[in-house]
Amino acid sequence: MISLRDNKALYAAFDLYPSQKGASTHIQQFASTLFTHYKSGLLYVLGDDELSAHQREDNVEIVRFVQQHANFIHRTRAYGKFLQNILSQQKHSLALCHFRDPWSGVPILSVKNRPYRTVYEVNGLPSIELPYAFPHIATPTLEKISALEDLCLQECDAIVVPSFTIENNLIARGVAQSKITVIPNGASILPTTAQAGPDLPEQYILYFGAVQPWQGVDTLLRAFSLLSDLESLKLVICCSVKPRHTKQYIKLTEKLGIGARVIWKYRLSEAQLLPWKTHALASIAPLTECSRNLQQGCSPLKIIESMAVSVPVIASDLPVTREIVDNKVNGLLVKAQRPAEFSRAVRLLLDYPDMRKQLATQAREKIKQNFQWEMAREKLSELYQNIDMSTQKPTE
Repeated sequence: MISLRDNKALYAAFDLYPSQKGASTHIQQFASTLFTHYKSGLLYVLGDDELSAHQREDNVEIVRFVQQHANFIHRTRAYGKFLQNILSQQKHSLALCHFRDPWSGVPILSVKNRPYRTVYEVNGLPSIELPYAFPHIATPTLEKISALEDLCLQECDAIVVPSFTIENNLIARGVAQSKITVIPNGASILPTTAQAGPDLPEQYILYFGAVQPWQGVDTLLRAFSLLSDLESLKLVICCSVKPRHTKQYIKLTEKLGIGARVIWKYRLSEAQLLPWKTHALASIAPLTECSRNLQQGCSPLKIIESMAVSVPVIASDLPVTREIVDNKVNGLLVKAQRPAEFSRAVRLLLDYPDMRKQLATQAREKIKQNFQWEMAREKLSELYQNIDMSTQKPTE
């Protein structure tokens, strides 16, 4: 077992860190806030062959679970057992544990007479999301996972969610509203515009992020096929995943006859992605109407980050997107899973450049006023302060 120094704070997440996914951005922002508040901390995350299993960065220790298991559930259990060993070392020094999933939460909450307080950050629920990755997962397994989620929701001291949609769905699940704090995702407002690289097309629309079924990439490709008369317009897809995960979509582009006009980029760093985001005609977020986006909820970073660099967003009209985008004020909302609606919105921005410019200006202003990471960190720090105060014993 790794020898660890005493830490006052633990942030645990069953996610690869760092990575090109939005979860990694969120972990960086929230974990750094936690560790700044407590002056030190331990970050427990997933790793791979390219990342160190244990490292120290100033006052922060990072421990990565690097064991690989073919079976997802087996891996979560092994991850949890490893966390139990960490907790056996750290439990007497810890003041607060912040976790992102039940795989982390159950070990943290199972410590008898635990001296620390707990925060459950609910960005997603495995019982809802796993069937998309594992279509044949058994119903009894999902019911057990749902029970683990309920245990974490009821036993933790506080809950953080990134959207009011998720808050409402947790309340419907029986969670007390007083226990939930909504802290939206954010972006950084940059003082200068990223320079366009030589490989950027003159005119393109952009999708960036992962390619799970709920993202609606197939809708986007079908919408782009309806723009074939716009020969100079390209579609750029910057994926946060490896090329093997996009094979079905590449086949679809060939079937639709748009393969030569779609540019694929994979696992770009934030610095590499920034010019692509900044110079797009529009950023597309074609989320589908499904349990993940409706029953669970989300707070799409791709929307917030695009608006922050003055790029108008064309997004599916869903409760989660309406929390960020004001239709025809700072972006365009269209009916989900309607390729014709998305293609029509793209034409609108091309035909009315002044309107596009106005949407872009208002988009950046919306993020500046409501969705900066600095605001999210301040709200999270305030939650930690309130937890500290509630833990303190009253003076005589």
